[in-house]
Amino acid sequence: MKVGVISDTHLTGFDEKLKKIVDEQFKDVGLILHAGDLVDLQVLDIFAGREVKAVCGNMDYPSVREKLPETIHFELNGFKFGLIHGWGAPWFLEEKILAKIGKVDCLVYGHTHKAVNHKKDDVLFFNPGSATERRFSPAKSLGILEIDKEIRGRIINI
Repeated sequence: MKVGVISDTHLTGFDEKLKKIVDEQFKDVGLILHAGDLVDLQVLDIFAGREVKAVCGNMDYPSVREKLPETIHFELNGFKFGLIHGWGAPWFLEEKILAKIGKVDCLVYGHTHKAVNHKKDDVLFFNPGSATERRFSPAKSLGILEIDKEIRGRIINI
């Protein structure tokens, strides 16, 4: 199974340019994860017709915070996933969010705008970066998770 992962879109509505990127990069995914900071719920219209799991982030409008949870736990192919945005300074962020999420095989998060794809203590930490901003990162990016007998992540610079 392939999962598209995006975060920190920071948009105040539907964006045709991002829709084109998503349609191209996520054409064969079975699920899309948005790790927060949509800002406005209309951003979810970019993924219309697809299964999406999304959490709220620290920059989201109150309407987003009322509709989306801060964390989501789910299972795919027998693996446990946690989806969260993150908060505060980037130092020790992975430790803080893992403590909040609990035991998972893959922790998907955002907040830092910096793409991350590494394993530590049997947990895959995956942050797709930001698909719309380059702040704190050399490129705009999103990601793909491939799940079969293991979980593999791939960052795509756009």
